[in-house]
Amino acid sequence: MHSSARGRSGSKRPASSMSPDWVEYKPAEVVELMLTLSKQGHSPSEIGLMLRDQYGIPSVKRLTGKRLVQLLAEHDVKFDIPVDLMNLIRSSVSLQKHLADHKKDFTAKRGYQLAVSKIRRLSKYYIAEKKLPADWRYSAETAALLVK
Repeated sequence: MHSSARGRSGSKRPASSMSPDWVEYKPAEVVELMLTLSKQGHSPSEIGLMLRDQYGIPSVKRLTGKRLVQLLAEHDVKFDIPVDLMNLIRSSVSLQKHLADHKKDFTAKRGYQLAVSKIRRLSKYYIAEKKLPADWRYSAETAALLVK
């Protein structure tokens, strides 16, 4: 019933930092692919999945030497709100909609409180790192507008 993995799941990445021989793309081609996918409106995590699944590129970092987000930043592809913060905001908005229909769902209410707490902590970090403006605040009303 229980595994002996102690929380570790899936496979491990290879120890080699070199790109595999079977990858057909050059680093410049990968950067071009990333830029075209970002212009289509995909997030960095979606771009990584598309590169892996559709183009057979297992790791952008092993091929180019830099992380995908770093390469996007070098080419001036910026997001108004960092992707991880935006994902938390989306989840809080969906929990708000759920709570509007199901007022007695206290488990969802607790999940919403935890999501808002994470948003506030993460926004404090991003304000300190100058990735968000100093006057940025989270509110439920503005979150619903951001997600739309």
